[in-house]
Amino acid sequence: MLASLGAGAVSAQTLYAPKGKAAVYTGPHKPHTKLSELKAKHKGQKSWRELIVDDKHLRSEYLYLAPGQGHPRAMHPDTRAWWVIMQGEVRFDIETQQPFVAKKGSIVQVPYQTLFSYEAVGSQPALVFETNVAGARTLYVNRKDAPALEGHEWLPVTARARVIGKWQRNNQPHTTYDELAAKLEKGELTGTQRVVEDDRGAANFIYGYNSKLPPLDEKARGHYHPEGAEYWLVMSGQIRYPIEKVGVVIAEPGDVVYVPAFTWHAPRWWGDGPACRLAMNGFPWISHLFDPD
Repeated sequence: MLASLGAGAVSAQTLYAPKGKAAVYTGPHKPHTKLSELKAKHKGQKSWRELIVDDKHLRSEYLYLAPGQGHPRAMHPDTRAWWVIMQGEVRFDIETQQPFVAKKGSIVQVPYQTLFSYEAVGSQPALVFETNVAGARTLYVNRKDAPALEGHEWLPVTARARVIGKWQRNNQPHTTYDELAAKLEKGELTGTQRVVEDDRGAANFIYGYNSKLPPLDEKARGHYHPEGAEYWLVMSGQIRYPIEKVGVVIAEPGDVVYVPAFTWHAPRWWGDGPACRLAMNGFPWISHLFDPD
């Protein structure tokens, strides 16, 4: 079973925390990246990639793959990678696992030192949201697949004592939106579900209904994180985000919302029907700092 957040929680305690400058956006980061705008930007292209997040903890890109395109056989020596399929079908071949086809709503991951490859299959392009730890390196099985890398050369090496397929902490190679949503609807799972957990990165599946929340308090500023950013890939429905110095953002499926450190925010399921966001940050148990009760 996937991990649910909240186990081991202790009673709230008042502390004194630093609060730096809010809403400092650098590099590719924006408060709200709209998938509709990305598609318009790349209209007519058979394939494209767009960097969405590249901070000190994580790196995420949108990949639009024509059938037959993908990633050659390779591994990351020290980092875990994960993918969310937003459109189309992608065949994954992960060491220690039987090959499988991931479809819209699939969440796929591979641990460090484990060989993998993937390829868009079927008749339609695939849209994939790919995430890895900042500064991750890739080792290729075939030299011809290794891209030019400024300031580096490619050497043949032997990876001794390689650790293969260490999933750990309830991580699973493949889960889906439909599976998780169905279990939450039936009460088989409760609360936020941890779908990726690593010392240097995490992804949480947060699913529910605006209609089941308390009435909206527009004065509530939510919480902030003192040591890193948090961002969300909207998987279904709408999510409302009041963000300090930015204002209120209403995000749709496929959109990405990014909030830097020290920035108050209060995400909430919005609209009618179910809504889901995949929350990502560089810590497995990131601190949420609220106003004192």
